[in-house]
Amino acid sequence: MTHSQTYTVRWAELDPNGHMRHSAYADFAADQRVHWLASLGFDVKKFAELRLGPILFREETKYLKELHGGEQIKVDGRVTGGTPDGARWTIEHTIYKADGRVAATVTVDGAWLDLDRRKLTVPPTELAQALAVEG
Repeated sequence: MTHSQTYTVRWAELDPNGHMRHSAYADFAADQRVHWLASLGFDVKKFAELRLGPILFREETKYLKELHGGEQIKVDGRVTGGTPDGARWTIEHTIYKADGRVAATVTVDGAWLDLDRRKLTVPPTELAQALAVEG
């Protein structure tokens, strides 16, 4: 399943060269993930109740086209890999310019952390199923 969010590149996301700074790409990808999880019923409050949190092991960004202030962008996220129990996952984000060209991809590898034990854990079945890789 792919989930999308749209955004406008703000002044605060620009670097001195007048285009979107490198870390803003990761910020948009993270925001899209948070909205996506909330749309699946796993918002910040639910994670707090479950004493569960997502963590990242790797984040890789490929920059393809510049983005500038005021541009409308779309950020898609889709699960591209993971373990059968949902404990570990890979999500690929594609960031599109308004004309549909791909501006960047952000790929993250992550897992779920039991916030009380501070150990990796398996997520609830509903979350594992919602984020399963489609075959």
